[in-house]
Amino acid sequence: MSNRFKRSEPLFKKEGMEKLKRAHVIIFGIGGVGGYVCEALARSGVYHFSLVDNDVVSESNINRQIIATYNTIGLDKVEVMKDRILSINPDAEVKAYKLFYLPETASQFDFSNYDYVIDCVDTVSAKIAIILEAKKHNVKVISAMGAGNKMKPEMLEVSDISKTSVDPLAKVIRVELRKRGINHLKVIYSKEKPIEIDEEYLLEHELKKSGRPTPSSNAFVPSSMGLLIAKEVISDLIDYQE
Repeated sequence: MSNRFKRSEPLFKKEGMEKLKRAHVIIFGIGGVGGYVCEALARSGVYHFSLVDNDVVSESNINRQIIATYNTIGLDKVEVMKDRILSINPDAEVKAYKLFYLPETASQFDFSNYDYVIDCVDTVSAKIAIILEAKKHNVKVISAMGAGNKMKPEMLEVSDISKTSVDPLAKVIRVELRKRGINHLKVIYSKEKPIEIDEEYLLEHELKKSGRPTPSSNAFVPSSMGLLIAKEVISDLIDYQE
């Protein structure tokens, strides 16, 4: 075993480390949540990654995204994350896809090739499409709900979508999935009511365009959500029993 993971093996066991080494995970959305998912999985011994995001690093990402620094502004998020994963584990295999998951790009992905699907995107249509495809192929999937306008990481919970409350995004996803005959989905969500930001402030600071305000964020809620997702993924992959 490589020294880089020798302090994980007592917790995950040798068989667990082998399972992580063989596992292929796909992460949709390499932002405030998804970046920390990738970070934790790479540091835990996952070797095979597919990263999907069409965005580039911007200055406004610096307050919360692990890949965002002044040195990475303007670079493709998937490429920056790929380089970071390989700097953690040079033996990893990382595929980077600079695109949004849409009907016209869906053919590039065979979900049966993945051991875990991780949804960290922020658009309802993309989330639904990703979840449906994972369910169709009976692949484990976990979905991040809303992390914006929140201040309390201690209110994050792992739950089934059917048991969520308070979170507006979770409500929309729950309703849309039920329309499609899906009643169960593992999610990370917060019971914290989203904080309302003064509209004049949003307009003054150009945080409201086309009638929809840009969610406010911080360094600790999205990252905590990402780390919780990573914990769930690792636990499922190694069949961890408490």
